[in-house]
Formats: sequence, C-alpha cells, structure tokens
Amino acid sequence: MNESMYFYVLLVVVFVLAGMVKGVTGMGLPTVAMGLLGGALSPVAAASMLFIPTFVTNAWQLLSGPSLGHIVRRLWPMMLAVVVVTLGSAALLVRVDRTWSRVALGVALVVYAVYALLAPVFRVPQRRERWLGPLVGALSGVVTGATGVFVMPAVPYLQSLGLQREELVQALGLAFTVSTIALTTGLVLHGAFGIQQLGLSALAVLPALLGMWLGQVIRQRISARVFRACFLGFLLLLGLELVLRPLF
Repeated sequence: MNESMYFYVLLVVVFVLAGMVKGVTGMGLPTVAMGLLGGALSPVAAASMLFIPTFVTNAWQLLSGPSLGHIVRRLWPMMLAVVVVTLGSAALLVRVDRTWSRVALGVALVVYAVYALLAPVFRVPQRRERWLGPLVGALSGVVTGATGVFVMPAVPYLQSLGLQREELVQALGLAFTVSTIALTTGLVLHGAFGIQQLGLSALAVLPALLGMWLGQVIRQRISARVFRACFLGFLLLLGLELVLRPLF
C-alpha cells in the first residue's frame, strides 16, 4: 500500500472509530481522532482535520436542544475566554517540536481518562461562575491551543454546574463548537490551515457520520457504561504511549 493510500485508509478508520465513540457516549470524537491521528501525524496536522466533522456533529448537538439562549447567556464569559486564549496559544501547536506536542497531547489524554474513570463528584455554586467560568475557559484555551484536545478542564467544570441532562448536552455542544472554531481560526492565523486541510477535513465528515450511526446502533445492544469504561481505558493507554514514546 503506497503512502497516500495508507493516509486515506487511516483517515477513514480513525473517523469511523471516533464517530462510533460519539454515537455511543455522546462525546469524544475530537479526543479520539486527535489521539489516534496524533500518533501517526504531527498534532497540528491532526488538529487541522478536525474542523468540519467536529463542527458538524457538535453544532447539531448545540442547536437540537431547547435551552440555547439560556446556555449562551450563562456561559458566554467562559466561551469568550476560550476564544481569546485559544487564538493565542494555537502558536504552541504550530511552533513547538512535534515530539513535545505529542507528549503534551498524551498528558491531556491521560489526565482526562483518569479523571473520567475516577468520576469525582463536585458542584460549583452559581455565585462563583462569574470568575471561575472565565478562568476555566482560559485554561481550556491553553490546553486546546497546545494539544488540539478540548476536554480539560472544560468538561469537568460544565458537569459541575448542576445542569439538567439536555442542558449539559447543549453546553458541551457549545463548548466544543466554540473551541473548534477558535482552534481552526488560530491555525489559519498561524499559517497551518489552508485549502488542502479544508478538503481533508471535508473528506472526514462521512466516515464520522457513519461511525456515529454505528455507535447509536451499538448503544442499543451493549451497556453504555461498559463501553465508556473501555473507551477511557483505551485513551489512558494511548496517552501513556504518546508520553513514553520519546524514551524508546
């Protein structure tokens, strides 16, 4: 198999798998895609392919719920911080040596997997959201810009706000949509995203949607809790491999 054929097969397989995870668990497409692609490509090349499939799947998630206006009014300070900091920190993904970018990506995957497996329960009082939201948004922007992964610490923070299930799904959709747009804009500003990357990102949409459909079918036949535990265990191992790879 020549190099270009290998690349396209890799692209299809990765986004089908990432879509399956999202179809079963409701999240995880960019995290899985970055983890798998980041092991074979540079993290900046992997991140550039996420734009369209991540935007399409999460924008639908954002717009399909009943509480969009309320969620935006509540979370806009956090989202503003995400945008501003991601635009600046995207330079890290572009300019830092790919070895260290992979290590940073691996650390992000390990931290998220360990957190999600331990599933600590905590609650943020609403009176603290005014200052804590922008702080979490800024930290998430740094992680997003440096690794291409959107989940930490935004996801644990949103889960701690006491939102109803449908509101939480929309809030996650908002965070992932905003992070996707901000990261892609940052890559454009730093010269790492152009027509070629846009075309590859468009090619990834159908495999991602196919994977989501397969994931929804799987969800009806297996325990979502068991699947989630296996998925997080896989992320943990993948992250450790990325962190330890420079040592071997």
